[in-house]
Amino acid sequence: MRFADIGQQLRAYRLESGLRAEEIAARLGVSRAALYRYEKGEVIKLDTIRRLAELLKISPLSLLGIGVEYFSRPIAFQERLRQVEEQSDQILQVGDPYCYQTTTEAFDGALAEAWAEAADAAQERVAARAVADQALGLLAARKKLHQSRRANIIAMLSEAALRRFLGEGVAGGLALSERTRTRCRLAARSEAESIANLMESVPIGLQLGLLASEPAGNFLVLRGRDRAHVCTSPFPADMTASPGIGVGTITGADEAVMVHQRVAEAAWRSALKGPAAAARVRDLIREVGPR
Repeated sequence: MRFADIGQQLRAYRLESGLRAEEIAARLGVSRAALYRYEKGEVIKLDTIRRLAELLKISPLSLLGIGVEYFSRPIAFQERLRQVEEQSDQILQVGDPYCYQTTTEAFDGALAEAWAEAADAAQERVAARAVADQALGLLAARKKLHQSRRANIIAMLSEAALRRFLGEGVAGGLALSERTRTRCRLAARSEAESIANLMESVPIGLQLGLLASEPAGNFLVLRGRDRAHVCTSPFPADMTASPGIGVGTITGADEAVMVHQRVAEAAWRSALKGPAAAARVRDLIREVGPR
């Protein structure tokens, strides 16, 4: 058994459960420190894995990294995605209006303001603010990881999703003040301009395309030295702190990887690229984006 992998999955499923570390440790009959050691990859007995799986309401196979992993909480899915990205040298993205690893400071600044305002308006303000801070930390860790690891990225962005992103702004769907919503729309416009520039310049290790047909579902194929994974998710990065409705999945099954890889390659062949894609993005900014 690869105990480091089990530990990573344990942390993600702990976030998925909504239980605090001390609650899980108490029900398991171990100290909180022991639980954290398991999450860091310490040897764990099969009986403990079984009891943890029962407590977290998942299959023991999920903790062992076998089969499909399911996540209904956006923050838990993002944590598991960060773990998989940590071992990935290539990322294929299909769908979404942006590739989070390449987003600008304007995006992160607007997102932090939107989440803080939404948390302050929540009934359980302290808890909501803690979740927002944790989600921002996860996103920052993903971006820092990419800056150090520099995985090759091929992202096929959805024109329909980009149009919605320009209309609603960063953190679309949240009930925000008009001032904050305006800032979020302006940040989305800035992000779209950055995307157009990246499409034209094609920096080393990054290729962005634009899909005229909206994908039926967004997904990522992440390839590392030893293993590849497919991640499908209804949760974009800018709703990580929100109580989303949906289920994200992650699997390393060979058949799933091959099918999604084939679909991604076909999508890339049909996508607009380079100056043509950049020109279309700028058309969308003029049509939809705020001035």
